Amino acid sequence: MQSNGDTRVHGAMTITTPLGAMTLTGTERGLDSAWFNRADMPADQSSGRATDAVASGARALSAYFAGAEDCEPPPLDLQGTEFQRQVWGALLTIPFGETRTYREIAAAVNRPRAIRAVAAAIGANPVGVLVPCHRVIGSDGTLTGYAGGIERKRWLLAHEGAALAL
Repeated sequence: MQSNGDTRVHGAMTITTPLGAMTLTGTERGLDSAWFNRADMPADQSSGRATDAVASGARALSAYFAGAEDCEPPPLDLQGTEFQRQVWGALLTIPFGETRTYREIAAAVNRPRAIRAVAAAIGANPVGVLVPCHRVIGSDGTLTGYAGGIERKRWLLAHEGAALAL
């Protein structure tokens, strides 16, 4: 499974979670995406083989959904701008069961006035759940956008025991 002249080895796997199917893809360097499947996606995007990173991602997600608080993401091969990668790195520092605001993430990447840019970078996060963009909420404590849907975000935060303004 190669694209755009990319010669890296790619693998994919579709897994079942309590929130529906997720498709994971990766390279020999790491997991590069994990998405909740949508109605407009093919039901199974498995490539017939999975890189070690994809298999490791599947194990980490299984542990997460089983309630493990300390599941480490597998090696990641995130493709994005330097700014996006900084934001995604900040997401990885949010502990299980805790939340941060977009403003706090902007401050964490030393761009305190770049709240909208931070929100856009979070929205472009290619590895759902394991790079925990669901842990980012509005300044008033309310839930805001999530690529997997607000109900999934609510479920993920409840699963982690996060205090929410409902």
